[in-house]
Amino acid sequence: MNKTKTRGLWHELYANRILFLMLLPVLVYFLINNYAPMIGIYYAFVQFEFNTSLFNMSFVGLKNFEFLWKSGKLIELTVNTIGYNLAFIILGNVLSISVAVLLSELKGKWFKKMTQSVLFLPYFVSFVILSVIVFNLFNYEQGVLNTVLERFGIAPIDVYNKPGLWIILIVVFYLWKSFGYSMVIYLASITGISEEYYEAARIDGANMFQRAWSITVPMLKSTFVILLLFSLGSIMKGQFDLFYQMVGNNGLLYSTTDILDTYVYRSLKVTFDMGMATAAGVYQSLFGFALIMVVNGIIRKVNKEYALF
Repeated sequence: MNKTKTRGLWHELYANRILFLMLLPVLVYFLINNYAPMIGIYYAFVQFEFNTSLFNMSFVGLKNFEFLWKSGKLIELTVNTIGYNLAFIILGNVLSISVAVLLSELKGKWFKKMTQSVLFLPYFVSFVILSVIVFNLFNYEQGVLNTVLERFGIAPIDVYNKPGLWIILIVVFYLWKSFGYSMVIYLASITGISEEYYEAARIDGANMFQRAWSITVPMLKSTFVILLLFSLGSIMKGQFDLFYQMVGNNGLLYSTTDILDTYVYRSLKVTFDMGMATAAGVYQSLFGFALIMVVNGIIRKVNKEYALF
């Protein structure tokens, strides 16, 4: 029985030295910008002092994490953060795939490119401008919504005093602003699908919707899984700019709009305790890491080819 001799690491490095040399700048970049800053995690376990170096600060164990679980809002903040992000991920991908499929079926190149540009344009709108748009729409006294309602003899609505309504508003405005980016990614994936599949389907009598459901959507599965795993990795990070700009310091809306990022910002913007802020970041990172490992494990069991590792 023949046994294949296993090549060692040094042999592999020497044999592919040109490829590894080309990879070196990328490795150095990630080492400096992504891995070296991870030393700062130690801030979560020390008493932060401005005039003391990191490893000379007093070690306090898990004390910096206490402001999260002693606040009594950790579960609420976690549920809000995960709930909003799940809505962003699920609805965003469904909307992006649907629009990308419809655009791919359009025949007019000029209209297709114009529609794609118009849908992609909101992605470049800053959250500050978005907050101005939202305020001008829903301001109680002079907002567009209440102005129109008064013209029809309908009583004005105090939108900034209805926490439940903001669950819908935040999701809608986030999708309006960001779905164009992922739509372009899916559209690029669709252009890589061989036209032979569609020609064969047309010969068999398949209409546009049957071709999309039987060919396009299955072909986008790998792209969807990769984007899903990337999104789940930061599911606890929230969208601080979105929530802070749209809600601001309106305490009436905190019950449905407060996420972990905004709570930590309000709690620590006066004291500027680096240790507590880092503790919150560690909690978010560990939660996201555990979630992506679980989801990747499930995907690996269902279809190994779609898993990240």
